Amino acid sequence: MLTRKQHELLLFIHERLGQGGVSPSFDEMKDALGLKSKSGIHRLITGLEERGFIRRLPHRARALEVLRLPEGLDAARSRTASKPKFHPNVIRGDFAFVGRDVALPAPTAAPETVQLPLYGRIAAGTPIEALRDNSAFVDIPVSMLTAGDHYALEVSGDSMVEAGILDHDTVIIQRCDAADNGAIVVALVDEGEVTLKRLRRKGNTIALEPANAAYETRIFGADRVRVQGKLVGLVRKY
Repeated sequence: MLTRKQHELLLFIHERLGQGGVSPSFDEMKDALGLKSKSGIHRLITGLEERGFIRRLPHRARALEVLRLPEGLDAARSRTASKPKFHPNVIRGDFAFVGRDVALPAPTAAPETVQLPLYGRIAAGTPIEALRDNSAFVDIPVSMLTAGDHYALEVSGDSMVEAGILDHDTVIIQRCDAADNGAIVVALVDEGEVTLKRLRRKGNTIALEPANAAYETRIFGADRVRVQGKLVGLVRKY
């Protein structure tokens, strides 16, 4: 059973996909439903996704797919679709002739941004899994991403200021379990403390280096540190 807002959003997305093959932006959804913020849209989309009406297409901007419509609406649309329709022949410059049974490809454009999950503020004493918030996302330019899976974190503190990473910055992390010496990584220490530091390996030890002279480098046995991702980008709001 969908709420009224979920029903309205599902129909809006379905209609926009039918018009141009591209789902509406979160701002367009917000305006169409008369909501004040995009966080409400995130919650509605999560609810529709959990109920199996839509799904998100990973690593693509504004990429939603409608899997099904409410039962009554599905039946009504099926009856409408069964009626014969007029199909004109179309002549286009890039085709010699397009007949009534040929589907024209929908124009596509390379996505400029992609939505990444925002896991919250990275702070000592909190495992990265505990920061996950399924309702929070951030729009990131595709050009900032590398291959693989990514997530975003909000930085807490000033331990990496000399590397240009400030308090409240949003860092883009490529999910991985290994990184080269000198890389800035999200490191989980003793399965309980997560931190953003520069990684240095020497023998069977791992040093987690801050980029601030006011903080000390911490050294651990290699079995006490687990890499959970490496820094690939940063977003700052002024």
